[in-house]
Amino acid sequence: MEPKLPLISNPPNAPLKAFSSKLSTHCTQKIHNGSHRSHFFTNASFSNAENVTKGLIYAFTFFHSPEHSITKMHLLLPPLFFFFFFPLVAYSSHCTTQTATKSFQKCMTLPTQQASIAWTFHPRNSTLDLVFFGTFISPSGWVGWGMNPTSPEMTGTRALIAFPDPNSGQIVLLPYILDPTVKLQKSPLLSRPLDIHLLSSSAAMYGGKLATVHNGATIQIFSTLKLKPNKTKIHLVWNRGLYVQGYSPTIHPTTSTDLSSITTFDVLSGSSAVQHSNNVKALRVIHGTINAISWGLLLPVGAVTARYLRHIQSLGPTWFYVHAGIQLFAFTLGTLGFAIGICLGRLSPGVEYSLHRKLGFAVFCLGAMQTVALLFRPKTTNKFRKYWKSYHHFVGYSCVVLGFVNVFQGFQVMGLSRSYSKLVYCLGLSTLIGVCIALEVNSWVVFCRKSKEEKLRREGLIGTSEKSSGIHN
Repeated sequence: MEPKLPLISNPPNAPLKAFSSKLSTHCTQKIHNGSHRSHFFTNASFSNAENVTKGLIYAFTFFHSPEHSITKMHLLLPPLFFFFFFPLVAYSSHCTTQTATKSFQKCMTLPTQQASIAWTFHPRNSTLDLVFFGTFISPSGWVGWGMNPTSPEMTGTRALIAFPDPNSGQIVLLPYILDPTVKLQKSPLLSRPLDIHLLSSSAAMYGGKLATVHNGATIQIFSTLKLKPNKTKIHLVWNRGLYVQGYSPTIHPTTSTDLSSITTFDVLSGSSAVQHSNNVKALRVIHGTINAISWGLLLPVGAVTARYLRHIQSLGPTWFYVHAGIQLFAFTLGTLGFAIGICLGRLSPGVEYSLHRKLGFAVFCLGAMQTVALLFRPKTTNKFRKYWKSYHHFVGYSCVVLGFVNVFQGFQVMGLSRSYSKLVYCLGLSTLIGVCIALEVNSWVVFCRKSKEEKLRREGLIGTSEKSSGIHN
């Protein structure tokens, strides 16, 4: 006879029922409170959620049943997780064409903020039925989407923005036109009728009227629009904010992700500018990497070589060629990064980082001035040499300092304030600063030693002259 494996004891029925009830409630809440990308808006999805919950309860009961051994439990565990949780993974990675009240023909996952859209386009009358799926980031926040009739940017967008009513707490959906004054924050954003053919619009929280707005809560914004004949490409803009003052939504976060919530797609074919977005992201990484290396590391290294190597007499003029070579290479590399930044600005209309842009132009101009000044470097015997030297030091150190500042500003713009990329750069910069401190201390030690020797030498020379004059007398 085969030895029997120890069995799991059967717990009391009351705790089992209580646990099963809690497990069912917990799983259902977790599933229902998931983001809209989980797509539990259809009846089929609801039944799938219920199957998952029932499966968990059945698995728990099965594992605690006295007639099943540990061996069977191990055999059953992988299939249970596969069959019950694989549908969740599959659903969460795609957009949905189904809502609780309506079905659509096509859908698309938007590149930022876990947002998506679904739509049906009627070519006969150029009517577009569209639903936008978004999530709140604050209980008192707002979620909105809109269309820009002319270009893919925020300014000029005709938007529909949903938020909790300050008085009743119910969801309200109001139209807004985002003119240039909104971007400059000169005046609060006030609701006004749109000048596009908006036939109908509504907003609904998942869960109906009993649903409450919280961080991560999903909202659906429905709209029906009349497009211009033979115009199927639209510029879609979406975003979300933290607060609403009265009925005026406040400015949204300004991270690179939030500022990139723009896309252009064709309602007829369903194609979007995803490749363009990927190209912009790749250029952004290349731009940041090149500029961090050139302006943020190589340029300071060149300044360090000029300051500390020129005093080593055995090197002769070698220090100058090393210094000039590093700086010219850093400026050439930085020029490439600067040019990519200009291209990024053209490829991202409506996305502008004012401070980062101004600092970039300032650093590039200072670097260009340093490079041009090399052509007018006077000889050591020229009386204007000291003025050129003062200019060279002032412009050079200003370029280095502003380069540091703009590199950190770039990390903030790209949303990498707490990233490994910034950590690696900070480690490299810290190493360079440590080397500078060590070389500076060594330079002062050598300087003090030479000064002391020079002083003793002078005193010795004075003493010798006095003795020789006394003997002569």
